[in-house]
Amino acid sequence: MAGGFSPRGGWRRRRGGGAADFGDRLRPPQFTVAAFGCAVLVGTLLLMLPAASAGGRSADVLTALFTAVSAVCVTGLAVVDTAVYWSTAGQVVILALIQVGGFGIMTLATLLGAVVTRRLSLRTQIRAGAEAKSLTLGEVRRLVGGIARVTAVFEVGVAAVLAARFALAYGESPGRAVYLGVFHSVSAFNNAGFALFSDNLEGFATDPWICLPIAVAVIAGGLGFPVWLELWRHARRVGGAAPRHWSLHARITLLGTAALLAVGFAAFCALEWRNPATLGPLSVPGKVLAAFFQAVMPRTAGFNSLPFGEMNTQTLFVTDVLMFIGGGSAGTAGGIKVTTFTVLAFVIYANMRGEGTVHIGRRRLPADVERQAVTVVLLALGLVCAATFALMTMTLFTLDQLLFEVVSAFATVGLSTGITADLPAAGQLILVALMFIGRVGPATLASALALRHHGRRYAYAEERLVVG
Repeated sequence: MAGGFSPRGGWRRRRGGGAADFGDRLRPPQFTVAAFGCAVLVGTLLLMLPAASAGGRSADVLTALFTAVSAVCVTGLAVVDTAVYWSTAGQVVILALIQVGGFGIMTLATLLGAVVTRRLSLRTQIRAGAEAKSLTLGEVRRLVGGIARVTAVFEVGVAAVLAARFALAYGESPGRAVYLGVFHSVSAFNNAGFALFSDNLEGFATDPWICLPIAVAVIAGGLGFPVWLELWRHARRVGGAAPRHWSLHARITLLGTAALLAVGFAAFCALEWRNPATLGPLSVPGKVLAAFFQAVMPRTAGFNSLPFGEMNTQTLFVTDVLMFIGGGSAGTAGGIKVTTFTVLAFVIYANMRGEGTVHIGRRRLPADVERQAVTVVLLALGLVCAATFALMTMTLFTLDQLLFEVVSAFATVGLSTGITADLPAAGQLILVALMFIGRVGPATLASALALRHHGRRYAYAEERLVVG
């Protein structure tokens, strides 16, 4: 029998008594992985339907799986031409998967962040809210509602601008213009990088009415909802609040994003200014716009207005670094995140100064945050190195091409030098695994580490090692 009668609570389910109880036993990281796995499965099955492909024939399993993972994980890598291979129905499925993947991970990551901060049970907060010290269901609703409002504001606003531009400047019919505007707006805000043009956005490299709204949406989605929530709260105060009153997370995310955008812009200008295959033929304003647009994309959206396959090796390396760092936490961006990179930078700075603790902005970092940052980065580096080596053993592509592809997949960017479709099936499956791990891995790993505390009841004698 699945349960027994309790005088106080009536019928009560016993432990291990069914699927519902199994679901209740899932920890937050496990629940996140399971949810995204289900979304990938549903998306793969839908994309395998004959109606999803333009030719009316069912897509093969690998093509459907790769596209579904790329969409749910808001990456943008593709083994087929999205504009040609998929029918309107298939493109709508991809759009829905992008929205589910972007909104879902943002919601889950934000809730996990709130849980970690309060050291409470996510399962109880979301599903019941019954424990006395947990977030109430009302608070959870406000968080999710806030994320939905931020998403709607940016997606609707950018879609309106893009639709007007496609209709007025490019002669698209009103219906087609709205469709293009909505698709690219959702893809941009969720940092997906899917486009409905065979050359992505290379045909609009010098059009600020296309490139700038998309860049704004990418930056907004990559900052993360906690930053927008805090900015909104301060804006509602009389006279607002000075940046020094913002939380450390918000300041690091905003300043780090601005610094990385500046570095990327300067690098693209310096390295590609005279390249005849990229910035070279453009006017000065066009070069500035294209360089800025490509500096934004490693934040992590896979749009490109310039052909990355024609870029200098040095530019690819700089882009690798920017992609690996990624964007803000609890947003739609991938990578190890700006905050993780900043924490490690200050750890190095503190060690070079011989300080025993790490301080950022007149705040002392807990030791467990430092350990979490080191763990995330080292695991990410190990995964990127292993995947790159594996692809090197099965293909004849150069190291810079393969490293670019691997980092782009792991950081859920979607930029490519054009080799994705030419990789063998095993290589494409490696990218599938990288996209999935890169999307759900950093958030779930960081939350799992933060929620996992086991104190030792004893300590061994200390002994130093020779380091360096």
